[in-house]
Amino acid sequence: MKSDPPFGARVWMALALGVCGLLAAAPARAADSWPSRPVKVIVPYPAGGSTDVLARMVTRRLGNALGQPFIVENRFGANGNIGAAAVATAPPDGYTLLISTTGPLSFNKLIYKSAAFDPVKDFTPIIEVASIPLLVAVNASVPLKNIAELVAYARDNPGKLTYGTSGIGSMGHLTAEKLQRDLGIRLTHVPYKGSAPALNDVVAGTVDLSLDLAPMYAGFVQSGALRALAVTSPDRYPLMPDVPTLTEQGASGFDATGWVAVAGPAGLAADVTRKINGAVNEYLDSDEGKSELLKLGMTPRGGTPEDLANRMASEIAKWREVAEKVAPE
Repeated sequence: MKSDPPFGARVWMALALGVCGLLAAAPARAADSWPSRPVKVIVPYPAGGSTDVLARMVTRRLGNALGQPFIVENRFGANGNIGAAAVATAPPDGYTLLISTTGPLSFNKLIYKSAAFDPVKDFTPIIEVASIPLLVAVNASVPLKNIAELVAYARDNPGKLTYGTSGIGSMGHLTAEKLQRDLGIRLTHVPYKGSAPALNDVVAGTVDLSLDLAPMYAGFVQSGALRALAVTSPDRYPLMPDVPTLTEQGASGFDATGWVAVAGPAGLAADVTRKINGAVNEYLDSDEGKSELLKLGMTPRGGTPEDLANRMASEIAKWREVAEKVAPE
């Protein structure tokens, strides 16, 4: 007859089994208890811009809903790639997140061949927060009132009109390249280090026109310093309902809409993703959220992580040809 193990051996066996059980349950418990400490949210752009302002609204709501501070850290440079790379290489424990615009989460992959991350492989999509159209705007002294006049002048004077953007490979730059291709015109690009200096120079008349996110330009259009020729989204912009879309003016099916989204490192726990997605969707569905985004000139989006993943993939496909054309050698 087989004898039982000695008491000491039974104790060690029980302890070992208990430790194994604890280790097996650790990931589930970590996800269930998340967040148990402050969460860092990296915004890959300077403080004070529209993305930063929106991020602070969203993180305030996340903090209130989930019971821990969500702290914005501005880590900018290289068209958003520096901050995005910091998130892509962070542990997927839910304590480092990204709130970013289109570039780092889609077409920067096509422009910067040596980028330290791949948005498809290195991020967990969580939720699209808002969409923002771009605006084609000219200095008030430029005698162009619509896209037809712009096309006629540009065809008669190829390369004479100058346009400013926030930099090579920016959303404005890609949009301008696509617009020139679709309309059969040639403009001269003047890249700046950011949206603010580009805006300052089109207001001053140093460049003829600019393409950038519409909210930055709304006040200058209303004051008469700039004239809005078109918005780049499929639908008219609520803050400028009198400004027609490019599609309405002959650029059939033109859509260059910026967006802001929340993402985490690849491998983020599904439960953490679900909690963030749910809290942000509740904010976007609330009267407070809709009002705050409208003041920023943004349209609330929301949806599932799968919706954002599809959005990211479709943007990469849409911009591939143009992005590869403007990519630095």
